[in-house]
Amino acid sequence: MKGQEIRPGQLVSSRAGRDRGRYYLVIGVVDERTVLVADGQVRRVANPKRKNPRHLVIHAAAAEALCRRLAEGASVDDGEVRRAVRMLASGIGCTDVAGDASGTGRMPGS
Repeated sequence: MKGQEIRPGQLVSSRAGRDRGRYYLVIGVVDERTVLVADGQVRRVANPKRKNPRHLVIHAAAAEALCRRLAEGASVDDGEVRRAVRMLASGIGCTDVAGDASGTGRMPGS
């Protein structure tokens, strides 16, 4: 991965694919070309989405408590991931984190 390094617990958003604009938390890094992401809602921790880091917007925000737990190999649950995504995304200016009535989790106008 050239540029920014992605680490577990970091907030990312999808820039490509049918989930474009959706916010996720990095659950794991498989290799330099694949990361595992979950939002705790559509993509659960038990079944994370595999994404190419080039298809992600990497945000500086990270859930530090979850970073430590993921680094230790401890499990995190979907509720913790949902709360972290909501809190971190609202901190970067996204007002529609939970999604619209369709449950897409996309920002308004996208």
